[in-house]
Amino acid sequence: MKLSLIAELLENDFSGSDIEITGLNTLKNANEHEVSFVSNSKYIKDIESTKAAGVIIADYLVKHLPSACIPLVVEHSYLSMALLSKHFTPPIEDETLPIAVVGEGSKVSPKAVIANGAIIGKNCTILAHVYIGAEVVIGDNTIIYPSVTIYRDCKVGSDCIIHANSVIGSDGFGFATDTKGEHTKIYQNGNVIVEDDVEIGSNTSIDRAVFGSTLIKKGTRIDNLVQIGHNCEIGEYSVMVSQSGLAGSTKLGRNVVMGGQSAAAGHLSIAPFTTLAARSGVTSDIKESGKTFAGFPLMEHRAWLKLQAKIARLLKQK
Repeated sequence: MKLSLIAELLENDFSGSDIEITGLNTLKNANEHEVSFVSNSKYIKDIESTKAAGVIIADYLVKHLPSACIPLVVEHSYLSMALLSKHFTPPIEDETLPIAVVGEGSKVSPKAVIANGAIIGKNCTILAHVYIGAEVVIGDNTIIYPSVTIYRDCKVGSDCIIHANSVIGSDGFGFATDTKGEHTKIYQNGNVIVEDDVEIGSNTSIDRAVFGSTLIKKGTRIDNLVQIGHNCEIGEYSVMVSQSGLAGSTKLGRNVVMGGQSAAAGHLSIAPFTTLAARSGVTSDIKESGKTFAGFPLMEHRAWLKLQAKIARLLKQK
């Protein structure tokens, strides 16, 4: 889409060099053929260093834009980005793409559906009622059990196991709310990347990114009934136990262990080799590696055990 047309859609006057825009991206990652947005003054450093061709922005932040970047001034930048995201959404399936490629030695059930543009590596096993979307790439020696769905553009590495009914790449939970309280969908135009040697349990859902990728790094083990939000990053060899979950854009370091029903809020960073006991809730960054936490509000596990003992004694006294 031409930058001038984007400006027209956002009811902006356009001046400057009109170029073809290929997509939307974050301020940090946008290139000279992409448009970004900003809705908060805390991102001033990112505004000043962005390489985006244009930025959807509030008037009071325009002064921070690089001279080569065209401001697309709006009253509600988050809502405007949501409205624009629909225009950069690829088709769910694309019949113009080449027929799917299946590698040597792979076994694909006749009841599975493989969309055009998909590539399946060697010696894979794809069982009944699996759906593999357009331009999905799957590495070698991967097993995909019945009724797994992998949405378009996602990537799964080699030596992976994905158990029944899991969904890889469904839309993240994203919307912008206007002044009337009505919700506008933010189209999730990123993907999910699952690296090598990852096992994903049944009925797990991993959301695709808004921009970029939701990333599951090598060696990770994910149990049944786990929810991973859009743009999350799971570090190498991490373990997520049943019914644990992550809100969007949270990053786990290497070898993090999340116990059953533990959860983390969005946009957090959890240090490597952290252990979260069952039902613990993380609401702020964990910066020091190697510690074990429990409870909500979250505290170190030893302190939590002492607290429980004191509560038990108080109840006995009554």
